[in-house]
Amino acid sequence: MAVYADYRGLPETAKGYSVALGNFDGLHLGHRAVIDAARAAGGKLGVATFEPPPRAYFRPNDPAFRIFRPTRRNQRLLEIGAEAVFELPFNGKMAAMTDEVFARDVLVDGLGVSHVAVGFDFRFGRGRMGDAARLSSLGRAMGFGVTIVEEIVSLGQKASSTAIREALIAGEPDRAAEILGQLWVADGVVEAGEKRGRTIGFPTANLHLGELIHPKHGVYAVRVRIDGETEWRDGVANFGRTPTTGLRDPLLETFIFDYEGGLYGKHVEVALVDFLRPELKFDQIDDMVQQMKRDCEDAKASLAKSQY
Repeated sequence: MAVYADYRGLPETAKGYSVALGNFDGLHLGHRAVIDAARAAGGKLGVATFEPPPRAYFRPNDPAFRIFRPTRRNQRLLEIGAEAVFELPFNGKMAAMTDEVFARDVLVDGLGVSHVAVGFDFRFGRGRMGDAARLSSLGRAMGFGVTIVEEIVSLGQKASSTAIREALIAGEPDRAAEILGQLWVADGVVEAGEKRGRTIGFPTANLHLGELIHPKHGVYAVRVRIDGETEWRDGVANFGRTPTTGLRDPLLETFIFDYEGGLYGKHVEVALVDFLRPELKFDQIDDMVQQMKRDCEDAKASLAKSQY
């Protein structure tokens, strides 16, 4: 799969795709329906998204909100059959485009699309002036087809990135997984921490989530995949600021059951399966250690019952 960081100056081999167009943050059931609609139109299947997301451009001071990092998103797109990903640079120039200019300059002259699929609530152009119906009209005038995908409902609500974020912030990774169609995964390179976990029998792999959304602080049953491995391992993780040992920036600290290898500098994926309890402050380290032992047992029991 090819990944293109612009719509300008593309080789002819990168043009003529049937393109799914949208933000695709999360690749939830609604996003996959849009991709399936682009696939059904025939021809080469491409996905066009915005990088950075428009929200990051217009609201740079918002808390972290990404559901996937771009590299993980692109890998998932490859897995579901996309032949090319077009990361459309969202900047001042693109923000100022009218809906018609966007359709002409980006979709026709840039990508040379044969067909475009969008969700029913897709908006584009300066001030969100254009909607899906307007795109369909522009497509007829400019020579490309348009498919509008209707609302997808999961768990009684619209399948959306907002619903996924709300579930994670509420400490409901199971609900997020239902909308995503898979477990939510935090990934990154393991960093050296304070190494306090080793002294109490719980060495952890530590990740700063950075631009990824921050889930509810607390303890989770998790599955972990280490770079170079295909199987997922069981574990327990705490996301938070460690009030017992001294507040610091939120960190995802993961203890992998029955694992003794070194992880510093390795890329790992941590999938949240179940929320076990909120983060707590203990008066004594020994009290914390006893609770961590109970957390491990609770995590094992939860993972044994999980469908994921």
